[in-house]
Amino acid sequence: MKVFLCGGGAGTQTIAVNKRLNEVIDHSKPCLYVPFAMEHTRYADCYKWIKGELENVDIPSIEMVNTADELVAKNMNNFGMIFIGGGNTFKLLHDLKTSGAFEKIKEYLNSEGVVFGGSAGAIIFGKDLEACKLDDTNEVNLRDIDGFDVLNGTSILCHYTNRTAEKDEKSRQYLLEVSKHRRVIALPEEVTLFVNGEDMEVIGNRPYFLFEGGAILKQPEDSETRVL
Repeated sequence: MKVFLCGGGAGTQTIAVNKRLNEVIDHSKPCLYVPFAMEHTRYADCYKWIKGELENVDIPSIEMVNTADELVAKNMNNFGMIFIGGGNTFKLLHDLKTSGAFEKIKEYLNSEGVVFGGSAGAIIFGKDLEACKLDDTNEVNLRDIDGFDVLNGTSILCHYTNRTAEKDEKSRQYLLEVSKHRRVIALPEEVTLFVNGEDMEVIGNRPYFLFEGGAILKQPEDSETRVL
């Protein structure tokens, strides 16, 4: 399993992680881009954005899917990586689960495929979507909010400490309460966790925050790799 969980950064914030991504992908195969967290009317702009974001990653091309059914029909073995972008996390997970694409991505991961998830695309790889309920509205009435759970029971929140002080404080209070029943990792935009098999590598120039047992722990800045 090789999955990059990005806190939602872009541009200069993701230079280091894109360099690491470039070291682990198959350069002979294209990238498959999944924009489902965004509204369909924004897909064209999403495609322009991803082309710029992956400009320095050595891939022959980027292929974007416009519907979940189109994603299900793809032969995942034809792609060197899957990039799942940000937006509304509930919409994204709803589209993946109702179409069967969720299981297809899981199979791809288990077959040593490389997945990069940014913001909503990272949150779905946590235990569930509990951590992002303050950030995203569940307009699709998604009931099954369980994610891929690649961090062994830990939920994920992105953009932490990159918003207004008021919003970050509301998130902090909410996560302190939520963490009484589950672990939550809150990622700043400048931080990406690279889950590589049983290891987790921290990429970025800021620490992340672990909420557990109703308390918060700041990740030591000198901690780069740990076993899950």
